[in-house]
Amino acid sequence: MRTGLFSIILLSYYSGSRIVSVYEKLATGFAKEGIDLEFIVMDDGSSDDSYAIAKQLEKQHPNVFAYQLSRNYTSHYAVFAGFTIAKGQLVAMMPDDWQTPLESYVRMYREWQNGAQVIIPFRNKRNDGLFNEFFARSYYLMMNRLSDINFPPLGADIFAIDRELVEIINEHIHPINTSALIEVLRLGFEPVYFPYERPPSTGSISRWTFKKKVRLFKDTFYASSAFPIKLITWVGGGSFLMSIIVIIISIILKLMGEENLGGFRIPGWTTTLIIMSFFCGLIMLSISVLAEYLLRVFDEVKNRPGFIIRKDR
Repeated sequence: MRTGLFSIILLSYYSGSRIVSVYEKLATGFAKEGIDLEFIVMDDGSSDDSYAIAKQLEKQHPNVFAYQLSRNYTSHYAVFAGFTIAKGQLVAMMPDDWQTPLESYVRMYREWQNGAQVIIPFRNKRNDGLFNEFFARSYYLMMNRLSDINFPPLGADIFAIDRELVEIINEHIHPINTSALIEVLRLGFEPVYFPYERPPSTGSISRWTFKKKVRLFKDTFYASSAFPIKLITWVGGGSFLMSIIVIIISIILKLMGEENLGGFRIPGWTTTLIIMSFFCGLIMLSISVLAEYLLRVFDEVKNRPGFIIRKDR
């Protein structure tokens, strides 16, 4: 059974009041389990005292390391940033409000000891409210149906990966318009899943806004699915066949001298208007889908970093 350092990346965003308590609980629990801990605070551009508190904690404990991003990139980019810092043989991330219980992190480590390289705990129920649960279920259902990766039905917020995968991501994955979990699942390593019960709410206010959720959906969907492009091909072929049928019917009606179809009088301009409206709508849809992909290509060719870690050490 292998052993090694377990790096935990705390995704900090206005987390000043919770950083110390999270570390103390995690360090105590890991010590009881005999797990060697590296605690990385990756502050996602908070403008409060979160980073200052993390730096103070770093001075007090040799296994704590505090970093701050140059601005708020959102937690998915903070994960990529944490991967570049982590030195552990196993690396995972965690939110600051214990949405995932301590026992899940211990189990991730035990699964890794038994040979797993990708370990993904998932909620067996969400209890996030009707709107959030509907959004989550719809998102993961669409991703599982239309992309080339598979999530648990209610999704996964965290995961742990072996050192080998960390190095692959750091060397080969450009963290733009994507998420770490999607890139991990696309690498082809067999994941180990296990369910967990989410602890009762701590009363903290989520800063994962609707705007950020929509951005995540667009980035992850277009990054992992070619379905929209294929859909344009299918719709284009179908519309071509439909137009041929309409043209043939129109010719037959004209040759027969008919001006009625199904009991309704059809003026001469109706067919032309229908065809024009249909194709104009199809063209606009196709352009909008292509624009989403071109926007991501545009971001890639600029070769800008997905995140910037402040250098004040």
